[in-house]
Amino acid sequence: MSRAARLPIRLLASLAVLFGGALAAAQTTDDDPPPALPVVVMHTALGDVRIELDTVHAPITAGNFLRYVDAKRFDDVTIYRAVKIGDDGKYGLVQGGIRGDRARAFEPIPHESPATTGLSHRDATISMAREAPGSATGDFFFIVGDLVSLDGAPDKDPGYAVFGRVVEGMDLIRAILELPRSETADQEAMKGQMLAEPVKILRTQRVAATSP
Repeated sequence: MSRAARLPIRLLASLAVLFGGALAAAQTTDDDPPPALPVVVMHTALGDVRIELDTVHAPITAGNFLRYVDAKRFDDVTIYRAVKIGDDGKYGLVQGGIRGDRARAFEPIPHESPATTGLSHRDATISMAREAPGSATGDFFFIVGDLVSLDGAPDKDPGYAVFGRVVEGMDLIRAILELPRSETADQEAMKGQMLAEPVKILRTQRVAATSP
């Protein structure tokens, strides 16, 4: 008699239910549609930007951004920096956020590097501004053109944390990149990069999610 035949009938039935349920769960997981990604609309004084947040691949960073949105801590802040990279002006970044306002800042978040998330600084993506890795709070930047050098390099540079993409409003981001800049504002490292008239972010809000 086989070992299976010697097992009590009740135990065999329990095992059948257990493994049958596990198989059904696996099949359901495989067949399920991908989870919907949250979308935020940023209403600025110049128009709207719609941003899809990748909570699947960058859950910490995207979740942090949503936390600021839900707490309304991005309301009445500014887009304050625009950096052109290269002589033709086809590449650059546009930065906004709380800009050192400690009253608005939540605790810094752990760094999610592109090497970990698989996300890259391609045109229309959004990434976290920071100083040292793990210091990011409530400042972010939009990418104009592909700037994959910001992804960093394995074992050398952790890069910056991409966490979503612009799905509507990149024309506005590109227009902001062309706005006049101050030659004297801010610290030496960013002189010539700060907008002469920062663009007001009036409010941010969640809207209907999308499927990836």
